[in-house]
Amino acid sequence: MRLLTRTDPWTEHRRRATELGTAEPHAAEILRLYLALLDVWSESAGPIRAAPPAAAELPAFAVRTLLPGVLGATLAAGPLALRESVLRRFEEADLADLVACWLAGAELPPVDRYLARAAAAPILELVPDLARATGSTGRDSRHCPACGGLPQLAYFGKSEEALVTAPRRLVCSRCSESWIYPRMICAGCGNPDTTGLPVYSDAERFPGLRIDACEVCRTYLVTVDLPKDPAAEPVVDELAALPLDLFARERGFTKITPNLVGF
Repeated sequence: MRLLTRTDPWTEHRRRATELGTAEPHAAEILRLYLALLDVWSESAGPIRAAPPAAAELPAFAVRTLLPGVLGATLAAGPLALRESVLRRFEEADLADLVACWLAGAELPPVDRYLARAAAAPILELVPDLARATGSTGRDSRHCPACGGLPQLAYFGKSEEALVTAPRRLVCSRCSESWIYPRMICAGCGNPDTTGLPVYSDAERFPGLRIDACEVCRTYLVTVDLPKDPAAEPVVDELAALPLDLFARERGFTKITPNLVGF
């Protein structure tokens, strides 16, 4: 079974979340929770790598290994409404079934989706073979080639050649794998008509962020442009892009898939 062998795959996430938590007051509460979750994930990374579960055991393993820490982090650092909702679900829900449903791609209520993703997604990131074994591949280029998950965001990387632009990449909402995707095609429905693909940005406030929307399927995702903001960390900056999310929603667009905290 192939494992992710870096000591802590979330070191840069922690750096950026700390920076943005201070620089962007609107994101401070979300990023405080995210930092608390990062501590839980990082502390469990070693044991997960040392003894990863079989695919069939993943839901119970996630509940046993990570979900107690997710609960603690949420109660310590999460918004009041989320804390109350999480406590109710811990008392009422079949937690292993909840995780299994998320792994199967089922539509879940926001709090269930949060709990399942916070407990299972880090394991899929640490053990890529589990992402493949518990997902469905071979759908189309709009889905993750590793596990079949939907894209959470897009980003443009830094090119190694001055005259060559780096390709657009999508990042999986399920296992964090990234893959190349055409620049001028909707990541939600495959629409290639650029006249129906509006781009929204606030270059002064968010120089490295923009909204890529589609007027055909009425979906959008956040794109992170690393050449414009080299300090950005795509997953973290997407969490902090709430003003752009609200702008897109006001215009009738829906994100292809909500992020960890539900935006």
